[in-house]
Amino acid sequence: MVQVSDPSQPPAPSIRAQDLRLTLGSGESAVEILKGIDLVVPQGQTLALLGPSGSGKSSLMAVLSGLERASSGSLSIAGQDFAAMDEDALARARRGRIGVVLQAFHLLPTMTALENVATPLELAGLDHPRERAEAELVAVGLGHRLSHYPAQLSGGEQQRVAIARALAPRPSLVFADEPTGNLDAATGATIIDLLFARRAETGATLLIITHDEGLAGHCERVVALADGRIARDTLAARGTDSILA
Repeated sequence: MVQVSDPSQPPAPSIRAQDLRLTLGSGESAVEILKGIDLVVPQGQTLALLGPSGSGKSSLMAVLSGLERASSGSLSIAGQDFAAMDEDALARARRGRIGVVLQAFHLLPTMTALENVATPLELAGLDHPRERAEAELVAVGLGHRLSHYPAQLSGGEQQRVAIARALAPRPSLVFADEPTGNLDAATGATIIDLLFARRAETGATLLIITHDEGLAGHCERVVALADGRIARDTLAARGTDSILA
């Protein structure tokens, strides 16, 4: 029998974390980085993980994106139990479902813009990778730069390629770690507008990791971290602190 979802029920959250902890090292040299994170992120929400260097925000992103395994606690990403997966299973679970945009772009210097976007699609076994990559580059305004290498692109253009690469597989969850950190103010503002516009078109959940209050203010929700713990959780639309269950 085919099961039909009940439209009256809310969709499963993109992220559900409970008592999430991360400890690096062992014995007397052990350092607790995350100290019991409880976080629920509804599907399609835009959220900023805000905090200064050392607050744990990048470590939390690494755990939530499956790039780092938590030391303890429970973690469900789009209904999948990330806490129970080994590294190989996490890699399979991330593929095509999670997109990551990093501050340093991390484009392959020997590949063109088109190849940088198409190659991950090919490795994921997705249909028509070059056509999809070209369409995504056109969407971020780089249709005229398909054959250019990263060294031939400006910083803003390289970040556009990185956004295209992250969004081309149509992931349900996108992380952006300090996406404007290597850009001047004007270019950074353009990139943020583009990132939010593309996210709105795809309907993905977006988490931005930043120390910038202004950038965080673009999001529907701001979760501030301090010393590995959630210090504040604010829904911008309501202007009130909230714990989402």
